[in-house]
Formats: sequence, structure tokens, C-alpha cells
Amino acid sequence: MIGADGVNNTLDDVIDVAKKAEKVGLDNVWLANIFSFDAITALALIGRETHRIGLGSAVTPTYPRHPTAIAQQALTAAAASNNRFTLGIGLSHKVVIEDMLGMSYDKPARHMREYLSVLMPLARGETAHFEGDHYRVRGMALNIPGAQRLPVVIAGLGPVMLKLAAELADGTNTWMVGPKTMENHILPVLHAAGAAAPRVVAGLPIVLTTAVDAAKEKIAKDLTIYGQLPSYRAMLDREGAAGPADIALVGDENQLRGQIKRFEDMGVTDFNAAIMATDDGAYSRTLDFLASVNS
Repeated sequence: MIGADGVNNTLDDVIDVAKKAEKVGLDNVWLANIFSFDAITALALIGRETHRIGLGSAVTPTYPRHPTAIAQQALTAAAASNNRFTLGIGLSHKVVIEDMLGMSYDKPARHMREYLSVLMPLARGETAHFEGDHYRVRGMALNIPGAQRLPVVIAGLGPVMLKLAAELADGTNTWMVGPKTMENHILPVLHAAGAAAPRVVAGLPIVLTTAVDAAKEKIAKDLTIYGQLPSYRAMLDREGAAGPADIALVGDENQLRGQIKRFEDMGVTDFNAAIMATDDGAYSRTLDFLASVNS
């Protein structure tokens, strides 16, 4: 995943990282949407510069964007990338939506249900009709030549959001979820809600290194905020982890292969690797390792 490590890349840098990921043989590149580039726009540009690799937003906040607008933008990115784009959306956090943007974060699950009720028909190329508390859409259709059915995953961590991911979307895009929590919480809730073969994206920090303690110390410092936001804090508590460094994938090749395989064996479909540059050469070293795992 590009953008989760706080590195201040230029747009050209982001495109170059995606092109290198494609060149070494990775399957997907995910772009965070925090306080830098708009992920969907950047991925549309990446789609014009790449040929094979899958592209996805991880994740674009819903509250500041009307579902018809995000559908139009995402389907445009799909057309720009020959339908290699997956839209990842999420609620963001109360501190962002209310404290920074001055919007109401009241009843977030209802907001997401209504959002998907408008978005998903448009993602399928259908006409949206919906009357709700937050959105009223009457006969909205989009015509995006070249765009096909748009895959949509939502940032679901709690039971209610995971049920929505299973019932209305194509799966979930997680962040800061360790292996025990994935196996004993995320996957069982999805399957209990009727998702037969959901797309499950596991996003975690990773670095190939023998200097494990130093790497974890830097990860703990760089990713402190994720141990404080309530939704991620809840997942870390389920895992019995003090902070992000405790669930980060850090170690030598054998250790990392085993950790990644554990997620794969339990039913995770995509590993969203947030490579942490904990020392000189760590990024390239870890990228090459991930390419070897994927080969």
C-alpha cells in the first residue's frame, strides 16, 4: 500500500512505485486516501501508465463525497485502467469527519447502508432509486464507456460494518487486523452474514529485516496514531496487541513467508503490504521479497 507509511512522495513518485510493483510481478497496488493525493484520481493516472496490475483505493472516505459522485469518479478510473480498478470506501473516523470537516458522524452504519444502496446499482451499471434519511436519489444512471462492473470493498471491522460488506458489497478492506482477529472475528462474521466467497484484503505494515527490534521501534513511532483511533484500537485489543508494531510483519524471509501464508490459508484473498522503510534499503529489499512470494 502506498501512502500509509507517511512518506511524502510526489505524484510522479507514486506512479513510479506502482510501475515498479507491476514490473516485479505484484498483483495489486493499493493507494491510501488520507491527507495527500486523491486516491481514485491518482489510480486513474496510474492506470494509464500500467498494463496488468490491479489498482485499488484503501480507502476513500464516504462522508465528503456523494455516492453518485464517487461512482462516476470510480467508473472513470475503471475505464482509464481497462477495468483493473477496485473501489475501497470507508467511514473514516469521527475526529476527521466531525472535528476537522464539521460534518455529522451520527449513525455511521446507517450512513454506509444508504451509501451502498445508491452506489452499488451504479457500480453494476444499473439505475439508482433510493429514498433514505441521508440520500434521496431518483432515477440516476451513469454512462461511462469502457467501464464494466465495478468491484467495491468497504472498510469493515466491527460486526455491523462486516455484515454490510457481506450483504451489499464485494468484501472488506482491513487495516491493523492481526491474524487471530482475522481468523476469529473478521472471517466468521462475513461468512455468517452470507458471504460465500468475499474479497478480504488484509492491510498490514511489513518489512524484511534482521534488525527486528529497531524496525519495530520505528514502526511504533511512525504509526502511533493507528493505535489511538477507536476502530483500530478495538482490533488491536482483540489481538492482545499494545500497538501497530506488535502486529506488523517484521523478520527474515522464512518468518514473513510463514506469516503471509497464515493469512492466505485462513481465506484472505489480498495482502495489502504497507512496506515500512525502517532502514536504508528496506523498501527495495522488502519489495523484492514480496515479488518472490508472488512468483
